Amino acid sequence: MEAAEQAIVRRTRLRIGMFVGLAIGALLLLAGGISYGLLVHSQETQIQRELRWGTEHGTIAGPPACSWIFRYDGTTVRTGTNPPPPGFPLGDALHTVAVTRTTETTTVARNGTTYHVRTEARDDGVVQAVFDARFQLSDRRHLLLAFSLAAAAGLLAAMLTGVLVGRRAVAPLAEALTRQRRFVADASHELRTPIAQVHTRAQLIARRARSDGTATNLDDLERLIGTTRRLGEIVDDLLLSARLAAAPADRRPDPPVDLTSLIRTTVAAEAERAAERQVTLTLDTPAAPLPVPGVESALRRVVGELLTNALAHTPAGGRIDVTLRSADDVAEIVIADTGKGFDQADARRIFDRFHRGAGSGDRRFGLGLALLQEVVTSHHGTIEAEGRTGWGARFTVRLPMTEATSIAGRASRIRNLRIWQLDAGTR
Repeated sequence: MEAAEQAIVRRTRLRIGMFVGLAIGALLLLAGGISYGLLVHSQETQIQRELRWGTEHGTIAGPPACSWIFRYDGTTVRTGTNPPPPGFPLGDALHTVAVTRTTETTTVARNGTTYHVRTEARDDGVVQAVFDARFQLSDRRHLLLAFSLAAAAGLLAAMLTGVLVGRRAVAPLAEALTRQRRFVADASHELRTPIAQVHTRAQLIARRARSDGTATNLDDLERLIGTTRRLGEIVDDLLLSARLAAAPADRRPDPPVDLTSLIRTTVAAEAERAAERQVTLTLDTPAAPLPVPGVESALRRVVGELLTNALAHTPAGGRIDVTLRSADDVAEIVIADTGKGFDQADARRIFDRFHRGAGSGDRRFGLGLALLQEVVTSHHGTIEAEGRTGWGARFTVRLPMTEATSIAGRASRIRNLRIWQLDAGTR
């Protein structure tokens, strides 16, 4: 279908754009991470260098408001002219180094910033250097913000570029799908006439053979007729699929389809065959027309195929119930039989193209149920299958009704509710 193919093309373009964008975004993040790591490493190295210089020479070259030197002679702690921040100096570190004579470095998060502290034993006592890294932290935040903005802008630009690249990359695929649809439609149309001619001539030959009494190869003729009939059905399937796949601009709007009339006609056409097979065929439809938007031939094919499938799998003495009803602005077609059924695990697989499950030897070849699903989906509907082996099968088709029918249905339900309320009030 055109809509499904366009959705696939759009998803492919989007995925290519996302992959390109993510790849470039990942490279930007990697570059940003490496740059950030190098900045942090260089800052930490510089801070430790300043602290070592401070403990050795009693001064730090950094801003006075961000560095402090404390001296401890075993009894008192001397500070410089710069007032220390709250919580400094670290008395425990001074006492520990005074006893152990080992250098101690630590990091303290306090007062909304991070302090780097180096406590080292000297000849005249213990020296403690404190460095406030607030400016370094600010540089890191600014770098992160800049990289985040650059990464976001780069990611967006990369995704847009990826979408453009994806559009160019997927264009041949879209063109190939269009050519494929045209080829299927053209080839099917060209094959339809010769297949019909072969089928007709095979029927004439078989009829003459029967009338002349020279039917020595009548079985072969019957098989030829059956084969040409199946070929014609396959061509019809392909033509229907090509019509459904046509672009909306190429499709002429069809009038609403009356499901009530369509189902009655289709069931009546199968009544004789059901009687020959000794299968009871029942029909339950509303009295009023039930119009839905769509292609009449396609919807007729859906009902006909489901009935054919039910007759093919229902033995003599069985029953097929066809029901048409409307609920919540949706027309629902239910075809249930008491035939062979199928394993519920295969409920989805039976809609695969050319799928032939167990016991399907008498089913015709072709697109079959896969085409039915395509038809229903193209009409914005759904089709479901339920079954149990040996207990029959049940197919449910739901199609959206026309807006006028939906409004009429809602008005009828409201009117019936009001009548019921009046009757209840009278009682």
